[in-house]
Amino acid sequence: MKLLGIGSRINHPEYGFGVVTNVDSKHYWVTFQKNGLETIALDSEFETIEAVDDEVDTISFYEVESSLRKILKKWSDVSEVVPIADKYKGGKLILEPSDTNLTSKEIPIDTFFHKIVMVRDRIRVMEQKINSSKTLDDQDKIDLQQYITRIYGSLTTFNVLFKLKSDHFVGVKSK
Repeated sequence: MKLLGIGSRINHPEYGFGVVTNVDSKHYWVTFQKNGLETIALDSEFETIEAVDDEVDTISFYEVESSLRKILKKWSDVSEVVPIADKYKGGKLILEPSDTNLTSKEIPIDTFFHKIVMVRDRIRVMEQKINSSKTLDDQDKIDLQQYITRIYGSLTTFNVLFKLKSDHFVGVKSK
């Protein structure tokens, strides 16, 4: 099967006349006159009206962006944007001592939440550096990983602040 290049014109039995505007590893992205943009499988049945050669982008911009995002998340210490639970937006954390002669301390909960996220991100970076270390032996890596898992477990109290469950701290799972 020969791939069509960007700009190729086709006639699809369901969508009609269209022009290939992008090609990825599995699909043609085709702008059809009547139906607008549709993706169709590379092996779909259609009539080729005019084939354009050497204009194939073998990976899409989306695939490049996704790969770059995964690499940056894995290897950089740049914090990702993690949303706070709606019920805590604009709230405040009040630290009130038991001694009534002392004053309480108020902290915007957004600031506190940001600090928790930074701690989590730095633990993740430390975990990656441990796992990719050439100088630590496997047993040392396992021992350090167990400490990290316990640290995550100690931080599960703060999961209530996270909007998305996928951002939660996870410690040792109970059986």
